[in-house]
Amino acid sequence: MAGGGDLQLDLSIFNPKARSLIGLDISSSSVKMVELASDAKSGYRVERYAIEILPRDAVSDGNIVNLEAAAESVRRAWKKLATVTRQVAIALPASHVITKKIIVAAGQREDELEVLVESEANQYIPFALDEVNLDFQVLGPVSSSPDEIEVLIAASRKEKVEDRVAVAEAAGLKPVVLDVESYAVLSAFQLIEKQLPEGGPGRIIALVDVGANVMNLTVLRDGQQLYVREQAFGGNQLTQDIARLFGMSFEEAEAEKRRHNLPVEYEAELLRPFLESLALELSRALQFFFTSTQFNQINHIVLAGGCAVIAGADEVVASRTQINTVIANPFANMLLADRVRAKNLLTDASSLMVACGLALRRFDE
Repeated sequence: MAGGGDLQLDLSIFNPKARSLIGLDISSSSVKMVELASDAKSGYRVERYAIEILPRDAVSDGNIVNLEAAAESVRRAWKKLATVTRQVAIALPASHVITKKIIVAAGQREDELEVLVESEANQYIPFALDEVNLDFQVLGPVSSSPDEIEVLIAASRKEKVEDRVAVAEAAGLKPVVLDVESYAVLSAFQLIEKQLPEGGPGRIIALVDVGANVMNLTVLRDGQQLYVREQAFGGNQLTQDIARLFGMSFEEAEAEKRRHNLPVEYEAELLRPFLESLALELSRALQFFFTSTQFNQINHIVLAGGCAVIAGADEVVASRTQINTVIANPFANMLLADRVRAKNLLTDASSLMVACGLALRRFDE
């Protein structure tokens, strides 16, 4: 753990010590929790999971706006989980974290690396070092130069970290791992990549996470990010349309949308146009990828996030883009504990990517 932050005691971005751990994802619309265990046959077993809707505007643009409301939702989700585990892995939105890879001479001691990291961080972090939490991880030797190693530095404003920690602690939980949402998603994605036709190696895959307010496109090849783009488009637009058409509050509209309990005209008047808009937004994002890189094709699209659970989303996207499209399910090859209902998990899986990636931190070496 690098100096410059208060995280070095036990809350480390890269080095969890917890053996029993819940992945806790606090998004802008809901709280999601996943607890995994190891299984000798399949590798992992889903012990339990829970989703609890957040009050509107409790979290906005990744910022905790109403700590009490967010903590109460976390507390309710934890009660639903019915676990004794209180240790959690939490994550910051990528927009709250500055990351940079640096190359340094190999063979240095940890304290020497810390000094190097701090001096490097001073040059690119636009805040005083005592205002940030700083961490680093050695990624390994540089392929072209065995005498050098690549080091990943991550830094975030202390207040952003403290807000997330405060929510978990107010709910009676103990944060022991701090991650970045985009890294957690990539951890869960590694489980999905193995399920794709041809297994994924050498394939260019578009991972599309469509949440309440934002669509995130990450283009990957062999686990390496080729391109990242964020667009303002999400499920809240559909919820607002439902509220307006059927004279509901936003909260009622969100609840009825999730229960699939809306009048018959909903599908033709609102759902279908929304899915067409989603496919159009994604097509535009892919065009930006093609025009700004040397690549001209995508082999697979993987849809994740709350909007991916909408029935027919994959078909509409595949139809517009003419690219094989699947719904993200990191749990597909895992065993399920008796208390976990397979049908419910299948419906919710694509929205649990961050929580699953965080829960996987329990098994880090």
